Amino acid sequence: MATQFCAAACRLAFPPSAPAPGLDRGRARRGVVAVRAEADTAGGSGINPAIRKEEAKVVDTVLAGELSKPLTPYCRCWRSGTFPLCDGSHVKHNKATGDNVGPLLVKK
Repeated sequence: MATQFCAAACRLAFPPSAPAPGLDRGRARRGVVAVRAEADTAGGSGINPAIRKEEAKVVDTVLAGELSKPLTPYCRCWRSGTFPLCDGSHVKHNKATGDNVGPLLVKK
């Protein structure tokens, strides 16, 4: 079953006449979030402007029990100076690009 995040990230679309997977008739239907971040193909830099470019794939793992705060924001815009933690850089990015990205909030 496709989740809302998967539907947005994978650019899946459900026709208006067909219910989204997992939704029963009579239940409220939630909209799919539009993802507008696009790679800068002219410069070849992609969405990630400078974070750990020497790695083939940037992957971070954090165990929820090891978090020091009850709510920890993680960067999803690739602009944070404290990556992988969010420092609010998405606000400037969103204003400049018209994007709507925000942090991933992890609760302890």
